[in-house]
Formats: sequence, structure tokens, C-alpha cells
Amino acid sequence: MNTYNRFPLTLVRGSGCWVWDDQGRRHLDAVAGIATDTLGHSDRALRRSLGRQLRRLQHVSNLYRIPEQDALATWLVQHSCAASVFFCNSGAEANEAAIKLARKHGHLKRGIDRPRILTASASFHGRTLAAVSATGQPRYHQGFEPMVEGFDYFPYNDIHAFESLLERHEANGPAVAAVLLEPLQGEGGVHPGDAGFFKRLRHLCSERNILLILDEVQVGMGRSGRLWGYEQLGIEPDAFTLAKGLGGGHAIGALLVNAKADVFEPGDHASTFGGNPFACTAGLTVAQEIQRRGLLRNVEERGQQLQQGLQDLVARYPQLLQGVRGWGLLQGLVVHQDCGVTAPQLAKAAIEQRLLLVAAGATVLRMVPPLVISAKEVRQLLRRLDATLAELV
Repeated sequence: MNTYNRFPLTLVRGSGCWVWDDQGRRHLDAVAGIATDTLGHSDRALRRSLGRQLRRLQHVSNLYRIPEQDALATWLVQHSCAASVFFCNSGAEANEAAIKLARKHGHLKRGIDRPRILTASASFHGRTLAAVSATGQPRYHQGFEPMVEGFDYFPYNDIHAFESLLERHEANGPAVAAVLLEPLQGEGGVHPGDAGFFKRLRHLCSERNILLILDEVQVGMGRSGRLWGYEQLGIEPDAFTLAKGLGGGHAIGALLVNAKADVFEPGDHASTFGGNPFACTAGLTVAQEIQRRGLLRNVEERGQQLQQGLQDLVARYPQLLQGVRGWGLLQGLVVHQDCGVTAPQLAKAAIEQRLLLVAAGATVLRMVPPLVISAKEVRQLLRRLDATLAELV
């Protein structure tokens, strides 16, 4: 179906941070399946572990205990603030589960008949109907109305706007079940969360027994330089969602909850493929390799290198660029609105320099390379981006 505006490129194989097209040309990949290929392409550890898993068992359904699922859930709980995990297949599914969880918690714990969930303007939570309703970008709603009821929006990082919206909804008693936010807004333009805002938000949610749910689909699993984006903000959520980087390129999503938020019972939610042995082996391999290879340190160091290099490009091309923002290996290069070039156009132009990038809206060029990227490869990324920009001046 005609649902994608694809670049004129056909990719056929990859290794590490590099991919080859069907003409034999090699490209430096700073998209990584949109922040998904954590260990890069065709990683040896993933090939080995998934090959072994396919020789044993690939899918049985959640009618039975699954050792690989137990192992991944144990790792996630031991390395986060969560107490339990529900597995699914994607970020949108994880957020759908979080929305259902929030509504049930609102009914049970706050006695709300029609629970509201507050999310942020410019957010992105997925393409399913409830997840896109939670998304605070009207352009994603157009053509699919009516949206699922029960969502309202406020400007990201604006505590005064949040408090005003909260008081309006709760003027006559409990009405808000949860707040659902990204620690860093990815698709909405690479906007990092403000620690002061999130700490005040955490206090307000705790005070009223409102769930604080973080969408870590893009920033989780080490992309920020910490395992979880909430660690960058100095808080702990009641629940958070994962996908993308968790499977290193294989389909898996997860909803992680603390004991307070763990209100699902058998029959409340389910997934045929969620938590299957193959997907969980991929997730556990990614998790263990992040630790074994010290990738969090690499993300921090390469992220600093990349951000500094991008700032140098802003200084070199002030007529095109106006700033840089992001965490770790999720960096956004901000393009002037009136420079005559959009971020998608820049991403397309970079293909001529054998560099793959992805836009985050019309004015932000996003870089989300594999977490294994080397210092030499970051330098090549910056040189190729420099050459792309030079062609446009």
C-alpha cells in the first residue's frame, strides 16, 4: 500500500554501522532502523544467539511458561525501577497496554468513571488509534477522526501549564488517571525533558495517586548514555514502555511497571506473539551485550563527540543551522525555518554523500546511529554531513 515516502535507495545487507545498496555502494547508517539496531547490523552475538534459539524453539504462545521471557523480564527488573513486565511486539502496542493499565488503575484506585490521560503537545506515542490519540500532534489525527476520547495536552516541560490543566480537570474531584510523557521527545523534534519539570511532576502525581508513565520507546536501552531516559531526569516513573532498541532490530515491545501500578489480572491484556522465545532471546542478547561491551560509556563519549561536531557545523553554516539538542546518540540538528531547506530535504541530499539520516519534523535532522559506532565513524559522519551542507550553501 502507498503508506511510505521512501528514499530512492534499496538496502540489501549491512555490517556494524554500514549498509550496502543493490548497486554495491556503502553507506554510513545514522538511522539504525530508526533508533532500533542497537548493536548495529548483522551483529555476531545476535547471529549466534538467535541461530541457537531457532534450532530450539521460536514460538509457543503465552499459554505456557517461557524461560527466555522469564530471563529477559528478570534482567529488566533487576536493572530498572520496575517490578514486573508485560511483553508485546512494538512501541505502539506497549503504549496501548500502558493506556489500558492507566484506565484500570484510575477506575480501581481513584474511583474515576471516565479517566483522563494527560500527554504533551508535539509528543509521539504510536500509530494505533489510542496511541495516536495520545499523540499531541494534530497532523497525525487528520483523516482518522474521531479520536479515542480521554486525552488532553499541555506544552512539554511547562509545569505551570500542566498544573493549570490538572486543576481544571480535577476541579470537581479525581479525573486524571495518568500522565504519559517521553523523557525526550524524539519524533516531535528531539526535545530533552527538563529535570526540574519532571521532579515537580513526579511530586504532583505521587500526591494524587496519578500514574506517571514514561514512553521510553526511542530513548530507552542505553541511547541516552544511561539505560533509561528517566535516569537523566532524576526520577522514577510508575511505568514505562520500551520497544525499538530492546530487540536490536527484532520486533519486541514491553510495558514495565512498579508494584503500585501492577493492576492487570489474567484476561485483562494479552499478546499472541508477545514475549516469544525468539524475540526475548534477541532482547536478552542486546541487554547483555550493552553491559559486556561497556556501550553506555561509548554512547556518552560518542554522543559528546557528535554533539560538539554538530555545534561546529552550526557555527560554519549559520545561514542554514541554528542549534543542536539531544542526549547521547539521539541528537537533533535544528534547521532554520526560513533557510529554504527542510530537514527531510537534507536527509535526502545526504544520501549523495553515502550518509543515512532521518528527519524529526520539518526543521530537525536526527542522528540515531547504532550504539557501537566508533570515534572514527563519528568523524566520517560529520565529514559527510559537512559535505552535504556545503552543497546547499
